[in-house]
Amino acid sequence: MPPSTPGAHLHEQSPDDVNPGWILGISAYYHDSAAALVDRHGCIVAAAQQERFSRRKHDACFPAEAINYCLAEANIGLSAVSQIIFYDKPLLKFERLLETYLAFSPRGLRSFLQAMPVWIKEKLYLKACLRKELGCLSGIPVSRLPPLRFTEHHQSHAAAAFYPSPFQRAVVLCVDGVGEWATLSAWLGNGKELLPLWEQRFPHSLGLLYSAFTQYLGFRVNSGEYKMMGLAPYGKPSYADRILETLVQLDEDGSFRLNMRYFDFATGLSMTNARFHSFFGRSPRAPENAIEAFHQDIACSIQTVTEEIMFRLARTVSRETGENQLCLGGGVALNSVANGQLLRSGLFEHIWIQPAAGDAGSALGAALCGHYQLLGQPRTVMKNTMHNTYLGPACNASQTETQFLAQNARFQVMEEQELIARVAHFIAEGAVVGWIQGRAEFGPRALGNRSILADPRRADMQQTLNSKIKHRESFRPFAPVVVEERAAEIFDIDHPSPYMQFVVPIKKKYIDRLPAISHVDGSARLQTVNPSQNPRLHALLLAYSQRTGLPVLINTSFNRRGEPMVATAVQAYECFMATEMDYLVIDNLLLSKSDQPEPAKGREWEQTFEPD
Repeated sequence: MPPSTPGAHLHEQSPDDVNPGWILGISAYYHDSAAALVDRHGCIVAAAQQERFSRRKHDACFPAEAINYCLAEANIGLSAVSQIIFYDKPLLKFERLLETYLAFSPRGLRSFLQAMPVWIKEKLYLKACLRKELGCLSGIPVSRLPPLRFTEHHQSHAAAAFYPSPFQRAVVLCVDGVGEWATLSAWLGNGKELLPLWEQRFPHSLGLLYSAFTQYLGFRVNSGEYKMMGLAPYGKPSYADRILETLVQLDEDGSFRLNMRYFDFATGLSMTNARFHSFFGRSPRAPENAIEAFHQDIACSIQTVTEEIMFRLARTVSRETGENQLCLGGGVALNSVANGQLLRSGLFEHIWIQPAAGDAGSALGAALCGHYQLLGQPRTVMKNTMHNTYLGPACNASQTETQFLAQNARFQVMEEQELIARVAHFIAEGAVVGWIQGRAEFGPRALGNRSILADPRRADMQQTLNSKIKHRESFRPFAPVVVEERAAEIFDIDHPSPYMQFVVPIKKKYIDRLPAISHVDGSARLQTVNPSQNPRLHALLLAYSQRTGLPVLINTSFNRRGEPMVATAVQAYECFMATEMDYLVIDNLLLSKSDQPEPAKGREWEQTFEPD
């Protein structure tokens, strides 16, 4: 692997302004803006994505509402914050932009002319822009704001992957599209230390390679990668060898080079070009057009290539460091199929993956960089630093009742034991239940607090959920949640999966019993739950198991196609009424669709939320 080392250091520090205290991390202006707050002991107090408040999926705007939420959760104002850390360095990005255009000139002139005004007007002056936004948000004069500092992009990913992990020592692998220059990087974490080992640089990017194929198949970049991963098992890896022969030069250690004659993302306005399309003999699929066997084979092929690259990279860092514990970060770490392959490879004894591995999680990584690297605070390894990702806003019970009464919604207030028993009965009888409790999840996965739950035994449930609730493509699979103590009985896994980060095989005798969560290849993206992680969800699974013998439910995110996951009771009620969900649970409130005064709405939501 090339010994290029990231310059992973926070700058501009002096003894006068480096004091332990609250640290606010921010990611913004690319995609998945977010904020995170860490206290003086390094504890994660709150973290949230801006999209949950703005209702714009993958919102890239300044995360004002997410920041306000984090501060409110700690009951502090911005003046109490000692440091504000931004998740990457815009000047280094600008350097990469200029060098790339020079390297590829005269190609990309149109893209260059479009990009330059934005950079010159806004991004070169990002520090001033951020301070202005923070001043407007808080009412504090810009001159009196807390110090604002910048981490490098992959430094934020690595910090988010290592510091919340339950490991004292681990090797860290970060793989994404691109930060400033790095597209993948390796780090060694030890206590509070996080040392860069090497990096691979733009334009040779696994994340951008995967996104290029995502766009080629007619899905949206930074959103449709999940779709391609779900489509892959329907196809054959017919093109994998051709990809590795012509498009990707892959070395034994996992480093690789892309043949940029086939890609346009470095300087153009698209991910691929005419030569790429000619290579596969087909034009890009138009969104919403039929998916054919060719598209399935392309998806399977690039997924196979991705898994091979990830395996070689992991094998390399294992050999180089001798570490038996691995942390993964960056957007590619959300490829749960590749993660499952790594888990079963036996390369590492334990694998921990940041549940918000993409850019939203970098807000948290930036804050943790500030605490451990800027301030040099000691690190105490804890089993559950992430608080099971339940770091977002909770629904206030009294406010929820008031809001529902104002909308003439009809609900019952129930004791918890009776509520769980009734919901388990409803699901076993085929009902679809929206399930809201406690604080919202941070990251892209619903883990039982903003979920839609259903019966996995029903062969028609996948189609029902896709067509009547989620309004999405019929091939998209649904994930199971299972009690941790019986996971190994039903699934081929001997490792907890609390964050739904691994796709694993379902054991043969259960595939036919669980058709709604069995993907075409007999696999499932698994979440395990124990009583300390989520006691109410665990209790519901046990209650359902008493009726059916199976402690497994379908768990999918509480949203519709193109819509961010719901965060509030009002958002949940609107989604409930606009779909064919049967019941809605918000903490100890139970609502039945048949009791509501209004009929379910039509598809007006499509005018608000674009297809993803």
